[in-house]
Formats: sequence, structure tokens, C-alpha cells
Amino acid sequence: MTVPPLATEGVPVDLKTASALRRLRLVSAPEAVSWLLLIVCIVLKNTTSFNAVPVMGWVHGISFIFYVVFLLDAWNNTKWPLKTAALYFILSIVPTGGFFAERMLRREAEASVIAARARKEGTVNA
Repeated sequence: MTVPPLATEGVPVDLKTASALRRLRLVSAPEAVSWLLLIVCIVLKNTTSFNAVPVMGWVHGISFIFYVVFLLDAWNNTKWPLKTAALYFILSIVPTGGFFAERMLRREAEASVIAARARKEGTVNA
């Protein structure tokens, strides 16, 4: 099984790009948790008298806005193709997609750092 090349391979990783990827990665898991909690609150509202939907709706809405803003920033800095940015956006809509986005972003950041170090040491001519 071959791993597809990452979007940032071959591109030197600067501090601005690494920061953008880190911010997106750090907001993706909390956004997914807030999405799941909102679903739980909706179910509880419809089955009991407990109604936390307004509060969780705000929390999830704000975390989703942060995710989209950080996604646009990462897309601008990494120069991802539209397909990659669309994948990360779709993952934010799927209830557990933020966890997969976080994992993918962590792998991409690690691979970019490894590639940058290899280029710096002269091991790779990428």
C-alpha cells in the first residue's frame, strides 16, 4: 500500500505555515467534540425536559467559525489544491470528521518537518 504524497511535500516549511497548520489541528478536535455534544443535547431536548441546545449551539457555532477561519489561513499558507481544502471542510461537517482531520494534519505537519530537516541537512534534494 503506497501513501499518497502530502500537499506540502517539496515546499519548505516556514514558521507561518507551521503555525497555520498547528492552529487548524488544535481547533479540529474541539470542534468535533462540540458537534457531538450538540447532537447529544438535541437528543436530550427531544426526549427529556433538559434543553442545553442554545448554549451548545453557540459553542459549536463559534468553534466552527474558528475552524473555517483557520482552514482558510492554512489553505492560503500551504497552497493546498482546492481538493485538499474541500476535504478538510467536509470533515468539519461530518460529526466525527474533526478527529480524522486532526490526525491527517498531524501527519502532514510531521512529514513536512522531516522533509525540511532532510533538505537542511542535504540528505534530500527536494
